[in-house]
Amino acid sequence: MFNTLINETSVKDTPVKDTPVKDNHIFRLTDDTGMLQHSKYTLPDPGHGYTTDDNARALIMALMLYERYGRKEYLDLAYRYASFLLNAQNERGKFRNFMGYDRKWLEEEGSEDCFGRCLWALGFALSCGNTPKGLKYGLSHILQRALPNAANLKSPRAKAYSIVGLACLGGEAETGIVRELAQSLCDQYDMYRDSDWKWFENIISYCNYVMPWSLVKAYRITGEEKFLDVAVESLGFLSEVTFKNGYFKPVGCHGWFVKGGQSAEYDEQAVEACEGVLAYLEAFEVTGKTDYLEKAVKCYEWYLGSNSLGTSLVDHETGGCYDGLTQYGLNLNMGAESLISYVIAYLRISGIEAEKAFQLKH
Repeated sequence: MFNTLINETSVKDTPVKDTPVKDNHIFRLTDDTGMLQHSKYTLPDPGHGYTTDDNARALIMALMLYERYGRKEYLDLAYRYASFLLNAQNERGKFRNFMGYDRKWLEEEGSEDCFGRCLWALGFALSCGNTPKGLKYGLSHILQRALPNAANLKSPRAKAYSIVGLACLGGEAETGIVRELAQSLCDQYDMYRDSDWKWFENIISYCNYVMPWSLVKAYRITGEEKFLDVAVESLGFLSEVTFKNGYFKPVGCHGWFVKGGQSAEYDEQAVEACEGVLAYLEAFEVTGKTDYLEKAVKCYEWYLGSNSLGTSLVDHETGGCYDGLTQYGLNLNMGAESLISYVIAYLRISGIEAEKAFQLKH
């Protein structure tokens, strides 16, 4: 049985498409510039300004909402977040990340991970059938200016996010870049892999699921078996780390999991559950193995209370998502990353796979 942003509803009894997302916090956290980065409890916090990271992911969320519900307000949000990306791009085609509340950029160039998330958002938006033509023209302009920088990426997560975005497009040029980046990820994997450690680095830290997820994506458009082999093996290793107790428990951000050490208990972050949903559903669609679907459902249920503290992270009054699980309980702030992660996870798990997931659980 799935909890929605409004109430607890059986997928069997109520079609998901008729159950609207409670979007109060989405609109409260978004102003004329874009989505603010943080909130103090439910109160938007202008003091931390905005990030391109958040607005890129918010563009994906807004288009998913528009595709599901068809409301003009969601398309308006998509335009706002897309405009933020246009403003974030510098003359070299890369992206600034941090902006103050006064709309002044705090840096000339953001991280490679930010660049990768922008390519993810651009590829997703351009591949959506409901994205208006004019908006696609603008997004394509941004993408074409960014693409020359993709081949020089060093960060494995930047490569992975870029793969996910470009794999949505499937053109000859994009597929060539995907193949090159995916091979680079596999080469790095081979450098660190041994009999007991099957990962891309000597540490499992943040946004971990994007790497195996991206290789499944790469396999889907290139047919390269190596990409799927590495994806399956690394995803299996990560699953052993995050499902030790039968429920999803992501690696904590206070210490991470260094090879040879112990996995940090806290803080558990909402983005990990979302990308777990995305990775496991992608793997399920390619392999047909129901274990992946079961794990996707468990990642989603982390938000609802199937977690190490037995506590829901969803604020049903506002539609927001608390910022994580700490050793002392919930982090009661509700920032952009947590909100977007929850909504994307909800929309993905409650879409085409919802009935299958329900059947598995009953």
